Amino acid sequence: MLRQMSRFFRSCGTRVYSQYLNNSYIFQDPNLNDPPRILITGSLGQLGVEVARFLRDIYGRENVIMSDIIKPRKEVFNDGPYIFADILDFKGLQEIVVTHRIDWLIHFSALLSAIGEQNVPLAVRVNIEGVHNVIELAKQYKLKLFIPSTIGAFGPESPRNPTPNITIQRPKTIYGVSKVHAELLGEYYFHRYGLDFRCLRFPGVISSDPPGGGTTDYAVAIFHDVLRTGRFECYLRPDTRLPMMYIKDCLRALWEYMVTPAAKLKRRVYNVTAMSFTPEELAATIAKYVPEIKVTYRPDSRQQIADSWPQVFDDSAAREDWSWHHKYDIDKMVTAMIDDIRRQYN
Repeated sequence: MLRQMSRFFRSCGTRVYSQYLNNSYIFQDPNLNDPPRILITGSLGQLGVEVARFLRDIYGRENVIMSDIIKPRKEVFNDGPYIFADILDFKGLQEIVVTHRIDWLIHFSALLSAIGEQNVPLAVRVNIEGVHNVIELAKQYKLKLFIPSTIGAFGPESPRNPTPNITIQRPKTIYGVSKVHAELLGEYYFHRYGLDFRCLRFPGVISSDPPGGGTTDYAVAIFHDVLRTGRFECYLRPDTRLPMMYIKDCLRALWEYMVTPAAKLKRRVYNVTAMSFTPEELAATIAKYVPEIKVTYRPDSRQQIADSWPQVFDDSAAREDWSWHHKYDIDKMVTAMIDDIRRQYN
């Protein structure tokens, strides 16, 4: 239904489509008249499939190419172009950009926080060497490059409530270190070579897809477990506050940022967020709709990671520079998640 609606609004013109996505932020996207060719790396991860569907609705199915080193599910493969791409193979990436005439590169390939701590050498290769390759590739072929960052790019010395856009970072995970590295390298290439590098620091992103191994993924797993069994064991303390964002706000933020004219951007890395809550507060909100919910708490190694991350994100720079605003608070997010996941299990 969402895709049918978006196609209808898009057929009415760019201005109407923008209004459909965000009632108070209407702008012209010149890319609709000459749609970009977009490559998404690591597209079978937490955000890739959703971003591909979203951008295909806007720019057309054939203009958004998913890639990964994993064999895709049949429905993903049938939904649009999918190719093999190893981000550690620079020559292979060059061939893809040339053959498919790529204009935008959205780089999602990364090992998430908890997974990265289990295999640091692999995280260094994927999260750091891979970024080197895509940034050099984007410079060489004059691509618009988006690399997501995260609340994990901050550390225990950072102010946690709120965490401003520019502050001390010094993360204590290889995932966070690699994200700070990507932010700084991208900004350097922008100032040194004019690379159109763009980066958003996302909070925990909540979607109906299965959790992918991140520290904030308890806020995804709880819905799957509770709606299947009525129970959930949380690996964080009940009072652990972290910033979060529902997937539809995340997709809209990425797209609006990518099509914002460069002249409006005062920086290349922005915080974005929508809400902050604790596991206890999330469970209480879910209980309004699933009264039989039972949640227990058994903190593990991810608690130490969460304790070093922001509790509340200050995204005022994004709201001022390119009019970002969220639509989903915790109540709207919970309602949407319950509806989505119930459909999966029915």
